[in-house]
Amino acid sequence: MPVHGEADGRPFDLLVIGAGPTGLACAIEAQRAGLRVVSVDKGCVCNSLYHYPSHMTFFTTSELLEIGDIPFPSPNPKPTRNEALEYYRHVAAFYKVDVRQYQHVDRVEGSDGNFSVQIVDRFGRAGTLRARKLVVATGYYDLPNYLKIPGEELSKVHHYYDDPHPYFGTDVVVIGGKNSAAIASLELWRLGARVTLIHRDGEMHRHVKYWIKPDIENRIKNGEIRARFRSNVVEITPDTVVVETPDGREILRNNFVFAMTGYRPDFHFLENMGVRFEGADCLPVCDPESLESNVSGIYLAGVIVAGSRTNEIFIENGRFHGKQLARSLTKK
Repeated sequence: MPVHGEADGRPFDLLVIGAGPTGLACAIEAQRAGLRVVSVDKGCVCNSLYHYPSHMTFFTTSELLEIGDIPFPSPNPKPTRNEALEYYRHVAAFYKVDVRQYQHVDRVEGSDGNFSVQIVDRFGRAGTLRARKLVVATGYYDLPNYLKIPGEELSKVHHYYDDPHPYFGTDVVVIGGKNSAAIASLELWRLGARVTLIHRDGEMHRHVKYWIKPDIENRIKNGEIRARFRSNVVEITPDTVVVETPDGREILRNNFVFAMTGYRPDFHFLENMGVRFEGADCLPVCDPESLESNVSGIYLAGVIVAGSRTNEIFIENGRFHGKQLARSLTKK
């Protein structure tokens, strides 16, 4: 098994697991502080952003997405997914960040000052990266909250929404009541799908963005998008979806299902490294100033700092973890 570090065989000062905006910010700020840094991601740079809907527009302005003190120019009041991907590519290239893409971290061995990170590439080939310190900035978008119902494993069921075109003229069920469910429902309907929205609560979530909420509510009111509130999907078959509603069980004709039920961090991965959690929200033990976990030498950044409260940390505030981490590491 090959061992990779600097050309002289020394370990890296810092290895960042995750190459999303927060992971890149951590790598860049540590690099600017004079540390030798490598970043590893099981997908591409900004893998989660890449898997966002292809026509997505951010809910924030471009300057709030900036990292590395590099301006993010955009002709739009709110930048698009494609603009963000282009921006982060340029930032990574400008700083010459050493990103090892398509490298899955299988396990972490060793201790503070001498970590051995076992990686596997997409062809199953194993390798090792050595580093004195680790940062985990893996986000949460890779693990959906599964429904755990019969039929969820069918190929017609999706936990990610990308593009509405393939669903023209089909019967589509969207499960959920937050932004992702509202956006998917509206785009699918506008491009010719017959959409039924199913949500366990009595109305759309109050945090649906202010310019989206009236749109989805009016489409439902007009009958253009059917809705079943206070309802749950209990079974999925190749041709139907079975729904428990306040009026009893209903069987809907169906071709595709989008279960927009949210995502969660990989708690198991953190547990395997010895990171402890506290409370019902699975908050990892993490010093709020240094970002160091209960495991010496392992730091946390981005949304995983908030445990299962994934609506507390976004790119807008997680990007500052880079400078916070750099200050902590340089003090040590």
